[in-house]
Amino acid sequence: MPELPEVETIARGLQGLVGETIRTVEVRWPRIIAEPSVEAFISLAQGRTFTAVSRRAKFLVFELDQGVMILHLRMTGQLCWRFDEQCMPDDKHMHLSLALDSGKALDYRDVRKFGRFWLVEDSAQVLGDLGPEPLDAGLDVAVFFDMLSTRKRMLKALLLDQHFIAGLGNIYVDESLWRASLNPARLGSSLTFAEADILLSAIRQVLLGAIAARGTTLQDYRDSEGRSGENQHRLVVYNQQGAPCPRCGTLIEKGLVAGRGTHYCPVCQPDA
Repeated sequence: MPELPEVETIARGLQGLVGETIRTVEVRWPRIIAEPSVEAFISLAQGRTFTAVSRRAKFLVFELDQGVMILHLRMTGQLCWRFDEQCMPDDKHMHLSLALDSGKALDYRDVRKFGRFWLVEDSAQVLGDLGPEPLDAGLDVAVFFDMLSTRKRMLKALLLDQHFIAGLGNIYVDESLWRASLNPARLGSSLTFAEADILLSAIRQVLLGAIAARGTTLQDYRDSEGRSGENQHRLVVYNQQGAPCPRCGTLIEKGLVAGRGTHYCPVCQPDA
């Protein structure tokens, strides 16, 4: 599933949409539309102009001159701003297409059909209960420590919880916890102020590095031009079970923590 760096990469690649007007909307798989009805989505979207493209957590946010279009890519969603035939618009997995006045198109492809679109008046209707963004300056270590101090949940579960902090998924949680030398089964409330500082810094370093590498492609993720990311070559623990830890040489292990497959170094990330 695309996480913060992948969605951020796509959003940055779609900045040229600003000023484009939607001429027609084609929906080939009705369940792709979460809200409103398919008929209302098409009616409300046609004739609207993109005024901004951004990311919130794992969601793409398209501000229109009237309303907001929101997309969650889920597991296999791919969004392509098409200049030619590179995204294969006749592909059976292409489920939605926005034809633009300029002659270009914005196409949505999804093999597993889990992605969803919303078209609402206010983005808070969909995104209002998400936690803080990990890269926001307002999330300083004091705030983060306070957030952790009352949470008697495992770090793995907490960092995956989009209501606690928004945008992280399995890949970047495992990478961040390794970088911070913290066991994924540690309780949030057990961290010292210094450990919270290290963890927040680790999360930011991991995310910024992944954004610079245009995201992680393990299988389905592509950017808005159909290109794979490069961050998979930088992963140190995720999907690296059996490989030596780059810090201590111990073999990376994979286990189940908080119900999720989790990669970690048993030496660098000892039990609390």
